[in-house]
Amino acid sequence: MIRRVALVLGACASACAFSSAGHSKDYGKSGQTWPIAEPDLFEVIRQRLLHFQQSGEMDAFKGRAIARAEESVRRPTPVAGITHASEDRSWRYDPTITIGQDIRDAGGNIIAAKGQRFNPLDHVAFKHDYVFIDGDSKAEVEWALKHGDQQQVWIVLVKGSPIDRMKDFKRRFYFDQAGEITGKFGIEHTPAFVHQNGQSLEISEKAINRSADL
Repeated sequence: MIRRVALVLGACASACAFSSAGHSKDYGKSGQTWPIAEPDLFEVIRQRLLHFQQSGEMDAFKGRAIARAEESVRRPTPVAGITHASEDRSWRYDPTITIGQDIRDAGGNIIAAKGQRFNPLDHVAFKHDYVFIDGDSKAEVEWALKHGDQQQVWIVLVKGSPIDRMKDFKRRFYFDQAGEITGKFGIEHTPAFVHQNGQSLEISEKAINRSADL
């Protein structure tokens, strides 16, 4: 028994030594094998889209996307933080800026030096006054329309549908997308009126009679 065990251990040692010397034996396949592969991402997407198309889901998705786009144009997202004025407030806005670095033309000549102050109203005048309103407030719409026609006043909504108001009153209405203008001017309440006076702007918020909204 001891001799048999010794022979087995010796055979194992010999096999290991033989293998380590760079020799090996092909024992063949012990079962079915498959190549390792990842699915083609674009093919997966193509198949998924094809399924959507055949099932009608693609048309439904397009329809929802178009409807959302049309709604965002007809009724943009309201400007956050703007409320109705409960008291009158007015101030002046100076658009002057200080230039942070030299501005040169194509030839390298300085056309505006660093530190120079620049007021755009010295060069371009407002052609219109501006009124900012809640387009869903009948009282504010009526108040804005009294300030003049569209050649004199541009009515800018912070809420509501400019397209619906255009249909109602046969004149142009605009929208302050993302509150860029009201934010720059510091407007927090509507209705608000903006008028150029020399090299600055006069801005006022008005508390109005809102009985038309009741």
